[in-house]
Amino acid sequence: MPTDATHDPSLTSWVTPANDPASDFPIQNLPYCRFRKPADDKARAGVRIGDEILDITAAFAIESVAAVMALPGAARVDLRRRISGLLSGKAKPAPELLTPVRDAEILLPCEIGDYTDFFASLPHAMNVGSLFRPDRPLQPNYKWVPVAYHGRASSIVLSGTPVRRPWGQIAEIREGPPVFSPSRRLDYEVELGAFLGPGNQLGEPIPVAEALDHVVGVCLLNDWSARDIQTWEYQPLGPFLAKSFATSISPWVVTIEALVPFRRAPEARPASDPQPLPYLRDANDVSFDITLEVWLRTPGLEQPAPVSRARFASLYWTLAQMVAHHTSNGCPIRPGDLIGSGTVSGPEKQNRGCLLEMTLGGAEPLVLPSGETRTFLDDGDEVILRGWCAAPGYRRIGLGECRGQIVSARPDR
Repeated sequence: MPTDATHDPSLTSWVTPANDPASDFPIQNLPYCRFRKPADDKARAGVRIGDEILDITAAFAIESVAAVMALPGAARVDLRRRISGLLSGKAKPAPELLTPVRDAEILLPCEIGDYTDFFASLPHAMNVGSLFRPDRPLQPNYKWVPVAYHGRASSIVLSGTPVRRPWGQIAEIREGPPVFSPSRRLDYEVELGAFLGPGNQLGEPIPVAEALDHVVGVCLLNDWSARDIQTWEYQPLGPFLAKSFATSISPWVVTIEALVPFRRAPEARPASDPQPLPYLRDANDVSFDITLEVWLRTPGLEQPAPVSRARFASLYWTLAQMVAHHTSNGCPIRPGDLIGSGTVSGPEKQNRGCLLEMTLGGAEPLVLPSGETRTFLDDGDEVILRGWCAAPGYRRIGLGECRGQIVSARPDR
């Protein structure tokens, strides 16, 4: 999709707060969401514009966000143009089509059938691998295959949902024995999530050149991780209970069409690295210039403190490569499936996307403006993810926030 009139930086809306340069949700954005109006039990499909939600179920007979995700790419482009025209035109629609965000009950964008989390940041893989395998931080397959694990869709929660500290088996040494205890090394991971659709049939792979047609939009994603549980359980089959207790996402699905002005060529691989196998190779592949930030608010901080900032465009594997690999064996994806990028990190300490990296496994505590220190998360800590896109000649758009506050583990069982 090329840029079009919906990306014009001079385009404004009669929803005047959307014209504020500081708004994450100008008319150039138009992310999808699912919501309920006050005193109405029906879940509706909506589009955020400024501090309002446009009811597209009523305005365009769009039954659900999942129905949008099932549309082919050309139909989604057409729908975006129609919504943009409505919100920028001279004739304002009926007032009942708009609901202030503060008055709406915001829901998960759709029922998420499947969730797969990738491991696509090379700095993250190197930083974490160096903690456990200093002489061989990368596994032999890392630069050949987009590594992932199958997560739990049932524990994906909306931003703002409290995150309870999990119990699990923990061993002080690799040989064991373990104890059953609340996690003492609770961590966050800043990621980008991507909602998929319309998908493929069983046995029919999606070619890498067509894969972005099946990425509907993106959100912020926090893959909460209990590092002590993970260390004991992940051999030989990978993450399990250390990840499945909660995954937080932001509620706004920023569409792949809105991201068109922020496309970038993927970062060039070093000449010494292997080139992707042919089924993962596309000369026209792109990444997206999205900035992701982590902020932390503790009981001792009145305002959240910045912790890290990283660039999604720096990932070793692209979204198209993730989708192509996911379906390369004929695995079907369906509208509303979610994939995560894996922790987004960069080459410097201020780019590290989790506390495991930031504190070198707890050896170098993070010092906060209040004087408090953290190696891992304490009860009462709130992690806030933020993201946005900016490029010369285009309107800045944002992904909003993804929040989650740690609450204490359940009493001893």
